[in-house]
Amino acid sequence: MISESTTNFTEYTFRERKLDLSQPRVMGILNTTPDSFSDGGLFVSGNAAIERVAGMVDEGADIIDIGGESTRPGSEPVSVEEEMDRVIPILEKALPAFPKCLFSVDTTKYEVAEAALELGVHIVNDVSGLKKEPRLASLCSKYNAGYILMHSKGDPKTMQQDPQYVNVIEEIKAFFGGRLQQLNNAGVKPVILDPGIGFGKTLAHNLEIVEGLDKFTEFGYPLLVGASRKSMIGQILNDRPVHERLAGTIAIHYHCLLKGAKILRVHDVQEAKDSVQIYHAVKTA
Repeated sequence: MISESTTNFTEYTFRERKLDLSQPRVMGILNTTPDSFSDGGLFVSGNAAIERVAGMVDEGADIIDIGGESTRPGSEPVSVEEEMDRVIPILEKALPAFPKCLFSVDTTKYEVAEAALELGVHIVNDVSGLKKEPRLASLCSKYNAGYILMHSKGDPKTMQQDPQYVNVIEEIKAFFGGRLQQLNNAGVKPVILDPGIGFGKTLAHNLEIVEGLDKFTEFGYPLLVGASRKSMIGQILNDRPVHERLAGTIAIHYHCLLKGAKILRVHDVQEAKDSVQIYHAVKTA
C-alpha cells in the first residue's frame, strides 16, 4: 500500500498549501465543547476560542484542529446543527485571521465537513475512519483536502467497554489497508494515519501501539499521534489527574517521534514544539 507520491514528506500538500514534513510538526487542539475530557467548556465562546487559536499559533502550532463534538469515552453524540453552531462561527473568524496556519476540522459528519471545507479548511480529521460517513472520501477529493484516517473500535459512548484484539498492531494495519484503498479509489492524496490511542484500546493496547508505531510506516503515509493528557498517562502515573500529565505526554510523544511520528496532536503546543525542536536537533546532529 506504499505510494511513491506520499513517501517524500518534504512537500505534503493540502489544498495547494505545502507542509514540510521532513521534520515533525505540531497540531494544536481546540475543543469548542462543554464536555471534552481535558478542556471542556473553556473555549465555547467565540472570543475565548479565537484567543486560544492565537495563542497556539504564537507558540508555533503548524495545524489547528477544531472540533465541536466530544469523543471522550462515554460521551453522547450531538446533532449536526449543534456541532455546526459550535464550529463554523469559529472557523469563519479563524481562517482569515491566521492565513499562514493550516486548519483541520475534527468531525465525523458530512455536513460539518462540507461547510468547513467551503470556508477553506485544509484537512478533515475523522475519528471514525470512514465508518460513520464513507462520503468524506469523495468530499476531501473534491476539495483536494487532506484526510486523517484514524482507527477506532466502537464509538465514543461504548469504545472503552472491554475492547479486545487478537493482535492490535496487525488489526490496525488491516484496517488501514482497507480504508487506504477506499481513499485511493476516491482520489484522496494527502492522507495521514492515526492509530487512535485511547479509542477502543486498553492501556496494554496503547503501550503496544506506541512501542510498535514504526510498523505503520510501511504504508508510506505520515503518522499522527495524539496521546495528549490521555487516561493511559494517568493510569501509568498512579491515577494522575488530567492537568498533571504534561511530562507523561511529552515522554510518550517523544518515544513516538523516535518511532516515526510526523505530527503530534496536543493541548500544550509550546512544550510539544520544544520537544520536537530538541528531537530534530539530535536527529540531524
